[in-house]
This record gives sequence, C-alpha cells and structure tokens, in this order.
Amino acid sequence: MQNGSILAAVDLGSNSYRLEIGRLDHGQIHRTEYIKETVRQGNGLDENRNLTQEAMQRGWDCLARFAERMAGLKKTNVRAVATQTLREARNRDFFIEHAQKILGFPIEIISGREEARLIYVGVSHYLPQSSERRLVIDIGGRSTEIILGQYLEPKVMESYRTGSVAWSMKYFNNGEFTAAAFDRAEIAAKAVLDEALSLYPKGEWDQAYGSSGTVGAVVDILAANGWPNDEITPEGLQWLQKTLIRSQSPERLKLEGLKEDRKAVIGGGIGVLKALFDLLKIDKLHCAQGALRHGVLFDLIERDDLTQDTRELTVKRLQKTFAVDLNQSARVTDVSQFLMSQISTQTLDKDHLIKLKKKLQWAAQLHEIGSVISHSDYHKHGAYILDQSDAPGFSVSELHRLSLLVLGHRGKLRKLDVDFDDQDFCHQLICLRLAVILCHARRTPEFEKIHLLIDPDDQKCFILEVSASWKTSFPQSAHLLNEEVQAWLKTSWHLKLQDPLH
Repeated sequence: MQNGSILAAVDLGSNSYRLEIGRLDHGQIHRTEYIKETVRQGNGLDENRNLTQEAMQRGWDCLARFAERMAGLKKTNVRAVATQTLREARNRDFFIEHAQKILGFPIEIISGREEARLIYVGVSHYLPQSSERRLVIDIGGRSTEIILGQYLEPKVMESYRTGSVAWSMKYFNNGEFTAAAFDRAEIAAKAVLDEALSLYPKGEWDQAYGSSGTVGAVVDILAANGWPNDEITPEGLQWLQKTLIRSQSPERLKLEGLKEDRKAVIGGGIGVLKALFDLLKIDKLHCAQGALRHGVLFDLIERDDLTQDTRELTVKRLQKTFAVDLNQSARVTDVSQFLMSQISTQTLDKDHLIKLKKKLQWAAQLHEIGSVISHSDYHKHGAYILDQSDAPGFSVSELHRLSLLVLGHRGKLRKLDVDFDDQDFCHQLICLRLAVILCHARRTPEFEKIHLLIDPDDQKCFILEVSASWKTSFPQSAHLLNEEVQAWLKTSWHLKLQDPLH
C-alpha cells in the first residue's frame, strides 16, 4: 500500500457507529477525519433477539451519512466491521444486506476474539514501543474485551457478553441510580468476568490500559472534576459512583465532562468497570489513544502485505492443530491456483484475482482439516470446524465462505446452501474440486496437460480440455472427471470435457 493512500475504517458498535479516515505515511496513519454517532443499536434487540425496525433505521441513516463522506474511496482501502449486537441479532443478514447497499462497501461481522485482537492492534500502535506486558480493556455497549499482550502482539484475547448498554438496560432500567442497583450490576458483571482471574493474573502484566467507550467517558469526567488526566483509579471510580447515586437519575445528573449521549449508559458501564478493577486488582487504568477502528486500519495495511497478513499465520496454525497432510495440501493448492489463473484472467482485474486466489489457497490448505475426526465425512467436519472457529484475522463471513468451499470440495453440490449465481464462488469451487480429483492419488499430477476455460458462448459453462492420451494414462482420474460433469448438471452451471483438438 503506497504512502499517501487514504484509508477508512467503519466500526458498527452496539452504542456508537464510528468512521475513521486517515492518510498512510510510512507505516503510520494520520487522521484526516473522525465522525462518531450514537446509534445505540444495543438496546434495539427485542425478546427474540431481532433488531427492531427503529434500531435498524437508526443504523441505516447513520451509514448513509458516512457513505456521503466516503464517496470515491477505493474498496481495497476501506473496511467496515460490526460487533456484538450484530453478532447476536437473528435478523442481522437482512440488516447487513441493506446496510452494505447504503454504505457502498462490504460489512464484516467479526467474532469477539477477533474484535479483541483488533483492539489490541489499535492500542499498541499508539503506545511507545517497550517490553512492558500490557493489559488492555475495552468496555463496549454489549461486550467487554480483555487482552494481554506485549509489543504489537496480542497473546491472550477474550470477549465477554457484558457492556454499558446491556447492563444499563438490565440493572438501571427504572432510571434510578441507587447503591443497590450498582451492587447488582457489579456482582452480575463479576459472575460473567470471573474466569478472567485465571487468564489475566496480576503478575502477568505491568500496565493496564483502557480503550474507547466507557473508559474514555469516565476519564473525561474525572479529568473535568480535578482528578489526574488520562487515568482511572479505584478512588476516582468510587467518587464517580457516589456522585451518580446522589443525582438519583440520568435526567437529574449534572456533571462536568459527561456528554449528554452517555448519561443513559454510564451506570451500566461503571458497574462493569468496577467489577474489572476488583477482579483484576487494577490500581491504575491508563487511557489509551488507539481503539478498534485503528486496529482495523493497521490490519488493512498488513493484509496488503501478504507476508504480514494475520490470516496466513492462522491458516498455518489450523493446519498444525488438525494434523493436515502438508504435502497433499500443497499439491491441491498448486493445481487449484493453476486452474484459477486459467479461467479468471479472462474476466477479472489483477487485484480482484489476487484476492480470489488467496482465499482459494486457504481453502485448499484447509480442505482436509476434518480428517482428524472422520475419513468418510471429513469435508463436513472441516466445514463445521471453520464455522465454529475463532480464527484471528478472519471475519465471520470469511470463515463461512471458507467452510462452504471445504464442504463443497467433494460430493454432491446441491447440499450447499449457496447462491450459484455468485460467479467468484463458483470459479473457486470448480477449481478446488478439480484439483482434489487430480490429486486423488496423493501424488503430483500432470496437470499442465489440462486446460480449464470458460465457454465464450455460455459464461456459466466450464470447458476442461483433456486429451485422449491423458485419459488413457490416468483412467481413474478420467472416471472421476466424468462424475464431476454429472455433479454440475444439478446446478445452473455446466462442465464439459473436451479434447484440446476439438
């Protein structure tokens, strides 16, 4: 990614939506614009965990305003991520589909651990580089992320389903700040966060940092009322809670440094924050400048440099964890990449082809991860593993797409719940399936003698040129290719075997 590139990150949080735009300058990102809107989607989930129409409309309206500011930006330089509320919402696909049309860019729902990883990436890039072991906390609207790391590397990452919006709705829903309500909120938060005691013991970190959301709001309030800048202490937190109790309700609360849009959720946020201070024995929490949106921007830069892409390391870890046959995965990868280059250069630009081939490569490298569970149904187990994994660097949608490729790399195609009008997916799928067939004997095949084309008269018809002599030399492969022809007849696509002299 070139110096001077304009990058943008959109954070669809449970309480606020944020847009961060910056210019890349020798590995650093200099902000050119920042917009934050309180959307509070976290309180828009009904009893069936569906977003209400009002909550969805608030999100869409905000994204329409963001879209106006982002007009003209390159798609490769923009990343939009959604967090806990959309992880929970049953109707998230409906919301996201419309939201992407409004925004003009894809929106990825990320897992809790991926959110935690990106938060640490954002925080660590804005701290001086040192050997200190860092504890990073981010209390959002419906989730709290806790990360332990050193330098730029997160080591322990977890996400817990407790946050300022959720806890305010549950323990302060009558609108009253009372000592009993704060006690209930803190005890309930401790019940959720209790396992953090073993993951983040006091002796494993040197400094504690808080990112964004509740931490930022509390730091602003304390600083405006005479407490030290950019930090929170147990004494300051206790003073703030007593001040809220004296006010009795958000409506009557008048406090320097407290923004109007934070009044309704400050009670729940403090309940969670006090629980963390007590459980983790924090004596001072420093306010970090970086946050999730900054992590998203730095991750964009890393993704552009394939040698630093976190997803590459994740794939290697999954291969090792599930004892993948690396020689076979390499064979399938080479053949599938060869075939993808043949059919896609006819229709795709270079950048898009690189991305498609990279994702096809990961599917090929992971297509046998289910073999450790079952030989006969390994493709089904592999797909399940990917769908259920917290895989650093990958969004939920990316993992699901990989799982569909793994599930579909063998067997019947009609079992796939996919849109067969998705040309990119079908191109990846045919290349992976053919590669697996050609490598079925677990040795490097003579794939250079095979050519995959798109029928110029029918863009949904693949033509595989295979000579008669090749079929004679490899009769089992030829038999499997004939079965593959039959498999594609059950879809809107077709595969033809043809002699290259035809």
